[in-house]
Amino acid sequence: MRSMLSQLRAGNWRALLASFLYFDTGFTVWLLYGPLAPYMIQSLHLSPMQQGYLVAIPVLAAAILRIGMGNLYQAMDGRWLALAGVAVSAIPPLILFLYPQPLGYGALIFLGILLGVGGASFAVALPMAGSNYPPKIQGTVLGIAAAGNIGAVLDGFLFPPLAGHFGWAHAAGAVLPLLGLAALALWFWGKDRAPKTGKVGPAAWGWGLTLLGLAFLAVAAPSGWLGLQGKAALLMLPVYGVLLSLVFLPARYFRVLAERDTWALVLVYAITFGGFVGMSAFVSLLLVSLYHLPKVEAGMLMGIFALTGAILRPVGGHIADRISGARALQYFLAGICLIDGTFALWTPTLAVSIAFFLVLYAAFGLGNGATFQLVPLRWPEKTGLMTGIVGAAGGVGGFYLPVILGIAKEQTGSYHWGFGIFAVLSATALLLVSALRRHWLPWARIAAEPGIQRTSGERSYSMLTD
Repeated sequence: MRSMLSQLRAGNWRALLASFLYFDTGFTVWLLYGPLAPYMIQSLHLSPMQQGYLVAIPVLAAAILRIGMGNLYQAMDGRWLALAGVAVSAIPPLILFLYPQPLGYGALIFLGILLGVGGASFAVALPMAGSNYPPKIQGTVLGIAAAGNIGAVLDGFLFPPLAGHFGWAHAAGAVLPLLGLAALALWFWGKDRAPKTGKVGPAAWGWGLTLLGLAFLAVAAPSGWLGLQGKAALLMLPVYGVLLSLVFLPARYFRVLAERDTWALVLVYAITFGGFVGMSAFVSLLLVSLYHLPKVEAGMLMGIFALTGAILRPVGGHIADRISGARALQYFLAGICLIDGTFALWTPTLAVSIAFFLVLYAAFGLGNGATFQLVPLRWPEKTGLMTGIVGAAGGVGGFYLPVILGIAKEQTGSYHWGFGIFAVLSATALLLVSALRRHWLPWARIAAEPGIQRTSGERSYSMLTD
């Protein structure tokens, strides 16, 4: 602990706190539908597949919008971009609070897209926090900033009791004071020291058009307007969204998409962070469906699970700083694969399931921290963009998890083959990291050895402390 505190004094801890609060409240807004879903479906009468889609659409929105946010961050001061993100994130809870009459399914899907702007804060909060600290402690710093996913804990503990007393629409308004607190912290303490490239105008237009296009796609896909129906339409939606976001990405950034390391970390983060956020969005529905738990208790358990993953994320970054993320990820991915495989084969009792979910969330959190220890070391000049791209992969993974589990339940009456799919993906990521570890270690070790030269692609970087 003393070592971590001394590391934090090596930079601007107030700017780190502002970034943490921005991501924390953004995460709370982002997963707002998750703990409220058991209350929402009572009035909406949705099928299991529709339920999965409703809680997954904010997750997908954040995934797609993170790419554009990362591009914007490369062009403008992150503090102002974060304040704009807070303002947009406040729109859905404000509408639900002021107009609590039951909204239609399509309207809630549209508001879910705006909720995703809160999750897109990831692409700004992390590089902004890291810009205030030297490279040798990026794993620890980014782990602390990204522990803002503790916002999912607030979702689980705060909103179900409020929904039970005041209705789910009024309960959504409870997040507004939290967003106000984040805005104040950003206004007074937010600071961005990262170098900027590119032009603000094209990046802002691209992000805005992506937001509007994604809102159209989200409503059009389940309605069959895109030529596909049912499950096929929902499963193809992330593909449409990613292609839409890439249209507005500057051509010079496409080179990173041709790199092997990009796709390796994309898959890993789709497993670790995608698992964390997707399960957090869906686990309340799963517990109510499997074990007939009261809605408030299901929400409380969701909060406990999320707390476990959130508090361990900085630990994952710290471990990665010590032994490198390349080594640490092998252990964490193995844990995820083991638990997913167990759920694929067996429906345990409630007590055993709770224990398994705690282990699963621990592996998610540790894996998230270890992954983002690697990103600024591998791409020091494109950290904002790569945070957006890799973070987008996490959101896409988080979208597919509840959708596939909902489809599995609707088609077979159980969640087994849904968990089986994610067990196979986790095993694939584990094998890939194991195969690439030897190639990653020369630059991944730099966290413990500042000031040495390394080669990334065709460039040589000198990672020197400030």
